[in-house]
Amino acid sequence: MYNAFTTPLRNNTTDARCSLVGVVLHSNVLGTREPTGFTEIHPGAADDPRGSAQNNIVLKVLGDYVYAAATNDYGAAVWNDVRNASNCPDVDAWPAGTDHTVAGRPPPAVQQAGPPTFGNRDIFGGSYADPT
Repeated sequence: MYNAFTTPLRNNTTDARCSLVGVVLHSNVLGTREPTGFTEIHPGAADDPRGSAQNNIVLKVLGDYVYAAATNDYGAAVWNDVRNASNCPDVDAWPAGTDHTVAGRPPPAVQQAGPPTFGNRDIFGGSYADPT
């Protein structure tokens, strides 16, 4: 299981962003207890991570709730997903610095100006039978 951005980081906030995707992988484990290679068994929906937000609007989220567990019969995984998030153009137009201000200009009021689904990062998950 992994979360990944699918294209390099942009140097501005107005260009369309790379997609954030969660992918579930499968691997057989032999007697050595080491994986024998990985195959993709579930690609999550890829979408624009500009709709996500941390506890501030400066940085976007790659994700921290990314876990997997497996037995001989199935695997289960959870990942961050932004398919239900909406980008906020006011945030994109505000060239935020890590100090949350730019030349004394405060950040936009996303609760009033942003779409209702801005910052809507969800945790998706699934259970997958062993494909072998």
